[in-house]
Amino acid sequence: MPKVSEMRESKFLKKEDVGTGALLTVESIDQHNVAKEGADPEMKWCMSFAECEKPLALNSTNIQRCQNIFGSDDTDDWTGHKIVLYSDPNVSFQGKLVGGIRVRAPKTATKAAAVSKLAKKPLPEPEPEMVEADDIPF
Repeated sequence: MPKVSEMRESKFLKKEDVGTGALLTVESIDQHNVAKEGADPEMKWCMSFAECEKPLALNSTNIQRCQNIFGSDDTDDWTGHKIVLYSDPNVSFQGKLVGGIRVRAPKTATKAAAVSKLAKKPLPEPEPEMVEADDIPF
């Protein structure tokens, strides 16, 4: 039997979509209307991925984490790079623990990003691929 969370369709990524981790390639950062159908528009910044049809609606915490991961406040610098999305049960909303999606650097890319910052060179272009959660090196 399905869980209630699996029965609700969403055009944006949900914590159930990423589970323990999904390694994805950033394709773009754009504004999307995240309001429910029939409601007034509510525009939020979203991150789209090469391997996934649904974008991630970015909250303040994940935006700050991305800035640290990619070493830049210019979102144009984020595209083409890998990032891990994972479900974190400790995300709170309106004072309640509800769980949500968090982002982090892939473990193998952490050293490469540090070296890249020191050398003032961009990270090499990663090849797009979809990786199962069990194959993610973290």
